[in-house]
Amino acid sequence: MTKPYAYTISAEQAKELKQYRKTVKDKQTDKRLWAVQLRGEGKDNTEIGEMLETSSDMVSRWVSAYAKQGIEALLPKKRPGRPPNISYADEEALLSEYKEQAEQGTMVEVSAIKAAYEKKVGHRIGGSQIYYVLDRHGWRKVMPRSKHPKKASEEVIEASKKLTLNSKN
Repeated sequence: MTKPYAYTISAEQAKELKQYRKTVKDKQTDKRLWAVQLRGEGKDNTEIGEMLETSSDMVSRWVSAYAKQGIEALLPKKRPGRPPNISYADEEALLSEYKEQAEQGTMVEVSAIKAAYEKKVGHRIGGSQIYYVLDRHGWRKVMPRSKHPKKASEEVIEASKKLTLNSKN
C-alpha cells in the first residue's frame, strides 16, 4: 500500500513540466523537473528515486518545493558572489586602446592596464584580478625572448663559420 502524499501533482501540471523540460539544457534542472513530472504521472517517490538514481526523500523535497513555489523552485539559483567592478562592455572599452597598441607591435604591459583599470573603478584591485579580466576577453600572455634558449654561444658560432669556410676551399 502506498502512503498518501501531502502534495499532489495534476496531469495538467505534469504536461506543463514535460513541455518546459524541452527548453531546459541543464541536466540537474531537467532531473528535478522530470521527477516532479513523473509524480504527476502517478509514479511513487521510491520508483522515481530508483529511476533517477536519487533518494525518495530528495524526490519528496522537489515535489514539495514545486507545490509551494512552482517551477521557479526547481530552477537553478543565482550563486552569490562579489559583483563585478565594471561591466563587460566597460572592460572591453578600456582594453580596446591597449589592443590597438598590441596590434601595432608595441609591447603592452599588464601594470599599465592594471593602473588604468584601478583608475576606472576608483580603488585598488588584487594582483590576479587583472589577469582574470584579460582572460575573460581572450588575451594571453606573450613575452618576447631576448635570445633563443638553444642558441649557441658566440664562440661556437664563430668556430662553426671557420670550419665551413675551410671545408669549402
